[in-house]
Amino acid sequence: MSRVKSGKVTHARHRKVIKAAAGYYSSRSRNFRTATQAVDKAQQYATRDRKARKRNFRALWIQRINAAVRAFDADMTYSRFINGLDLSGLEVDRKVLADLAIHEPEAFGAIVEKAKAALAA
Repeated sequence: MSRVKSGKVTHARHRKVIKAAAGYYSSRSRNFRTATQAVDKAQQYATRDRKARKRNFRALWIQRINAAVRAFDADMTYSRFINGLDLSGLEVDRKVLADLAIHEPEAFGAIVEKAKAALAA
């Protein structure tokens, strides 16, 4: 059987990794072995941080909702507000609530009043 040389395939694989490492510091962007390690670690971080980004945004929305609820009613807290929403039967997610609190304060105020009424009943 004849010998098969893999130069083209190897070169393409190396070029792909070096291209992914473009912008890295020193040998991490030029040396294939080091670049492979750097790219692998970067992909691990990217995978992990896609999950973390969702957590961070949810925390931000909760902080914004809490601040807006307290601005409308000093006695109301975030947890009481969410409980009031559940009791009133309103199903609005936190992303939309935070957006309403910033861009449409009157609409958010109406939601706060509904939650407050449900808590009182």
